[in-house]
Amino acid sequence: MEKILKVIDDVITNPPIPHEPYKQSLKNWAMYCLRDRGFIVVYDQNADFAVQFKSGEKLYFKVSNTADDLDSKVNWIVWDGAAKKVSLIPQM
Repeated sequence: MEKILKVIDDVITNPPIPHEPYKQSLKNWAMYCLRDRGFIVVYDQNADFAVQFKSGEKLYFKVSNTADDLDSKVNWIVWDGAAKKVSLIPQM
């Protein structure tokens, strides 16, 4: 899983299109970027979305515009509006 998270981190830090908050939500942008790179992205009731593998296993993700009070049981994609960049905060 660590290798997969590294690839996902690379996808969101070097995206096919930049995140423009006034045009699309962070959730939809992240889902698009991951799908563009071949990941199977599904909606999930436990998170904002999940990346599903052929084995049926899932990695859960939530998105946020701030890095405050993040649940450590899930992976986070966080938008830093001041720096205008996105980062991945893996679950602990």
